[in-house]
Amino acid sequence: MYNHILISTDGSELAQKGIDHGLSLAKSLNARVTVIMATERFPLSVHAGIAGAYIPGPSEMAQYEAGQAETAQNVLAAVKATAENLGVSVETVHVPEAYPAEAIIDLVKARGCSLIVMASHGRRGFRKLLLGSQTSEVLANSPVPVLVVR
Repeated sequence: MYNHILISTDGSELAQKGIDHGLSLAKSLNARVTVIMATERFPLSVHAGIAGAYIPGPSEMAQYEAGQAETAQNVLAAVKATAENLGVSVETVHVPEAYPAEAIIDLVKARGCSLIVMASHGRRGFRKLLLGSQTSEVLANSPVPVLVVR
């Protein structure tokens, strides 16, 4: 039923629960795995009309992007090593400067994945509205089933 599982991570301890669950499921189903880590653009909070608003320069932007790429490389290398130790076929993908939910949906479609596994804090109500939810966005837009690990 599930022959290609997409697992998302942001490198957090919570996301590791999704990684562990997804890899175990893939092993039991003999499915291949693609692991995605999307890193967002530099968070700009420039407000029109406010004097002294901070805008990063090109070198700061480059430093931020290099740091994001290095973090993603380290996280994905650790996931790949874990998968290989379990005997699970895995490919890792870093999508820079992207909204995670959009990157996940795009990759599922491009790679023909049959299941998404991701972790969630399980926030509700006002906290969910305030913080946003990549998981909710994936659930609302995914063309394939989504397994949410809490």
